[in-house]
Amino acid sequence: MEYQELVSLLRRFLENENFWIYQVFGVVLLTSLANFFIRRFIDRLTLQLKKTANLWDDAILKASQQPLRWMVWVVGLSVAIEVIERSSTESIFENIQPFREMAVIAIITWFIVRFIGEAELHLIDPERMTKPLDETTASALGKLLRATVVITALLVVLQTLGYSVSGVLAFGGIGGIAIGFAAKDLLSNFFGGLMIYLDRPFKVGDWIRSPDREIEGTVEDIGWRLTRIRTFDKRPLYIPNSIFATISVENPSRMTNRRIHETIGLRYQDAHQIKAIVEQVKALLQSHSEIDNSKTLIVNFNTFADSSVDFFIYTFTKTTDWIRFHEIKQDVLLKVLEVVHDNGADVAFPTTTLDIPQKNHEQLQI
Repeated sequence: MEYQELVSLLRRFLENENFWIYQVFGVVLLTSLANFFIRRFIDRLTLQLKKTANLWDDAILKASQQPLRWMVWVVGLSVAIEVIERSSTESIFENIQPFREMAVIAIITWFIVRFIGEAELHLIDPERMTKPLDETTASALGKLLRATVVITALLVVLQTLGYSVSGVLAFGGIGGIAIGFAAKDLLSNFFGGLMIYLDRPFKVGDWIRSPDREIEGTVEDIGWRLTRIRTFDKRPLYIPNSIFATISVENPSRMTNRRIHETIGLRYQDAHQIKAIVEQVKALLQSHSEIDNSKTLIVNFNTFADSSVDFFIYTFTKTTDWIRFHEIKQDVLLKVLEVVHDNGADVAFPTTTLDIPQKNHEQLQI
């Protein structure tokens, strides 16, 4: 076949009214191949970046994996639609440009939001950070940044669609007054959450309780409207943040020590041993490896009770762990009981003595 015939055949092929179909097929095929090679490249790059100590490259790469593939498809399909537009007279294709810009904005926003989430996880990871950020602070900053990015993206989308951003902001300022009155509870919860983030009376993972309300458990999440607490019977408790502005909150997780405060009653017949027992128990506590001697330590005879002579123990353990505390407390009380028995005394129990006048003046004890 001569050169002129090849040129003529190619010209007829290009002038064929169905040639756009082949163009669209080629664009979609190239887009699929590009997506495949990008995925392979990201997988290889991920393996290489795992060998580095820089946490930001890992966060950027992980955050960009899905948005980047979607971006490839958006660009490829946009080109394919432009090919169809040149060969079609349908008016629907005239609106492709705004939708393409909106898709690009959405994908970029998606990437930034994912990056903020990955950075938040890395900043609280003690394996990646020498001084990891507090989980509650990281969560608050992450939510604030994500809200800022989403609101900015919405304003850019409105500007892309031809709406005046200044007009939208002006309307928002006027409507904000009405919304403020209608959603005062929502706003009070929002500012309550903001105060929790700023004052930090507790953080995620803390055990808190309120003497004013039946609130006690471990903080699982601090949102802008609600705080979720897991009670000790494993039920979730959802508390509006505004409640914390009106109640007292205890945070046992931040205690420095745990207290042992017990009263031990001896029999009245052992009253002559009380001084020796008190001294020995005090020496026992002072020499105990789990008792913090830098804190208040008191062992003293306290009162003449109805059926006993009482002394009390007031001291603090070094640990704040709940389970370990009870193990130490058990050990202390058992050793106190040994001291009592070693002195020939015993712990009292409620008794009543009746003095019945008789000729021989005998006593009946019950």
